[in-house]
Amino acid sequence: MIANARRWLVFALAVFVSAPAHAQGDYPNRTIRIIVGFAAGGGNDIFARLVGAKLQELTGQTVIIENKPGAGARLANEYAANQPADGYTLLVAASGGMSIASAIYPKLAFHPTKSFVPLTMIANFPLILAIPANHPAQDVKELVAWMKANPDKSNYATSSPAFTIATELFKLKTGAPGQAIPYKSSGESLVSVVGGQTLLTIADGPPTVPLVKGGQVKALAVTGSARSAELPDVPSMAEAGLPEVNTGLWSGLFVQAATPAPIVKKLEETLRRAIADPEVSAKLKAMAVNPGGNSSEEFRAMIDADIKTTAEVVKAAKLEFKE
Repeated sequence: MIANARRWLVFALAVFVSAPAHAQGDYPNRTIRIIVGFAAGGGNDIFARLVGAKLQELTGQTVIIENKPGAGARLANEYAANQPADGYTLLVAASGGMSIASAIYPKLAFHPTKSFVPLTMIANFPLILAIPANHPAQDVKELVAWMKANPDKSNYATSSPAFTIATELFKLKTGAPGQAIPYKSSGESLVSVVGGQTLLTIADGPPTVPLVKGGQVKALAVTGSARSAELPDVPSMAEAGLPEVNTGLWSGLFVQAATPAPIVKKLEETLRRAIADPEVSAKLKAMAVNPGGNSSEEFRAMIDADIKTTAEVVKAAKLEFKE
């Protein structure tokens, strides 16, 4: 009887120990959720649905999108960080709610690379420096000279910490003056530039490009080292002599930090395949963004570098943001 009891105990322990490994080997075998910290219809929601549809196709499992907007996506990020680390709850998050938030909010309840494993970037895109169409400045150098000569007329429109930080970096590197004027969206910021209420804005492409092509604002540069395919005649900041003004925005996929390594690896490989798919890549490019698909380690290193750069700008410009 004792021998039988021992055999039963050994069998039970073997089943108990092997169960997690077996579950990991079968992953995924049920519905996967993707949390998005923005309302349906926005850029990050579109990214999530595009990649989620391909993930569903590649895994054979249902993928559902859950929108949890609020507090600049920080609520959704915190919620996702506290979900079971089993690979069935992913997060689509943007630089504003991750690397930038980590640099400017000291009491943040999560950390982009400590609370999560960054799986891969979905897309990134530069920002565009726009001024009124009738302004005399024809390039960045002339704009900076005008701002220094007219400090009382030099202000800028901004609708988020991401755009504020990009503009303050521009000011730090050029010595240009400029008071921040807050707006609720980048669209409203651009309207203020069109109407002459503000001198400039550094904003994202989707609302800016149509106004540039329509002649309502003038684009002087795009952040980073490369020109935008949507605005091929507009120089990059590097071409304008400001290679350090390379701020851009990104969106990527994350999973909880304690997720087992085999599941993380499978997710990374599958999501990179999804983003590299020609159909997905083409749809991303049509949204005026650069498709991602980098490795988890590359994505992690990029985020850590973003946090460091952002913190340096915030400190140098003596910026304060309310949580």
